[in-house]
Amino acid sequence: MAQHSSKGARFQAITGNRLTDGEVVYFSKSGVWETDFGLAAILDGPEAAAASLDNATAEGSELEVVGIYPFEVKQSGEAFAPVSVREIIRAKGPTIRKDLGKQAGV
Repeated sequence: MAQHSSKGARFQAITGNRLTDGEVVYFSKSGVWETDFGLAAILDGPEAAAASLDNATAEGSELEVVGIYPFEVKQSGEAFAPVSVREIIRAKGPTIRKDLGKQAGV
C-alpha cells in the first residue's frame, strides 16, 4: 500500500487529484470521485482497501484522476477523520488563510 497508510491501519479511504483542475478528490461508495471527504468510502481492512483501489484505478481512470492512493483514517464516535497532517490539510484546504479554500466554503 501507499506510504500514506500504515500497514496495520483498520480504516482507509482513497484519494487523488482531479486532472482538470487539481482539486483533491475522494473515491465514494458509489464509485464516483467527490471533493468532500465526508462522502469518501471508508474501507474496513486491507482487503476492502485493495479492492476499492483496484476499482478507483480501473482502466480509463487516469483520464479523470491522477496520483491515486489509499490513506489511513480514524474513527471518532460516528465520524471519520484523516490521521496524517498531510491528509488533514488536503481535506480542509490551505492552512494560512481561513477566507480561502474549502474552509471558506468557496
